Amino acid sequence: MRMKALIIEDEPLAREHMIRILAQHFPHVEVIGATGSVTESIGWLKANPAPDVIFMDVELSDGSSFDIFTNMDVPAPVIMTTAYDQYAVHAFEVNAVDYLLKPIELPALQRAIARVDAGEVVKPSNDKVRNMLDQVRKEKFLIKLNDRIVPVRAADIAYLFSEDKNSYLVTTSGSSYVLDDSLDTLAENLDPDTFFRISRSCIISEGVIDSVSKLMGGRLRISLKRGYTAATDLTVSRARVDGFLEWLER
Repeated sequence: MRMKALIIEDEPLAREHMIRILAQHFPHVEVIGATGSVTESIGWLKANPAPDVIFMDVELSDGSSFDIFTNMDVPAPVIMTTAYDQYAVHAFEVNAVDYLLKPIELPALQRAIARVDAGEVVKPSNDKVRNMLDQVRKEKFLIKLNDRIVPVRAADIAYLFSEDKNSYLVTTSGSSYVLDDSLDTLAENLDPDTFFRISRSCIISEGVIDSVSKLMGGRLRISLKRGYTAATDLTVSRARVDGFLEWLER
């Protein structure tokens, strides 16, 4: 039985590799489309009949492939592709979504296509996608540095802050990265049990807090544990003091 496939991949070489390996080894698989961004993929899916399977890269040129799921019902089984060893693998597995690690090798692709042929990979439901998205976003951030992408575990984040219309992530080792997302978006993707937004311009991890002292006007000042330095003001705004103290005491 013929299988129609859509490839969602923003790297031209990776896209061409997938098309080539499918043509060489899987004659029953017909690639009927290839897109490279969230916007382009949503447009394609809305304008064309549903494929039988979608090969979907995790990170696209204009955002995460999970943004596709949050904007529409994806009408076909999905096989995620990722360059990050073990990145969100558990989240994929528990939600009936298969995955391939890059560089994609023939045995892994054979396994994935056999699962689709057997009906083991099914169209993700909205609930499963939300569950998968929550797990992935709260576990790891992918930071673009020119032609590289650096994965940073949420457990390694000391704090995030905004300054001069830019957002920054500071790790527990002292590394600092510029982020594309706003602090509002970042706040949605962090575990509220571990992180607290102490002001409009700063989100902090509980793990780096040493002590808290009172300031004039009902505000609070956070001191970091030994070995950590602050690259921004760590003052808890007056409007957030009660919530912050409740968060610390829970």
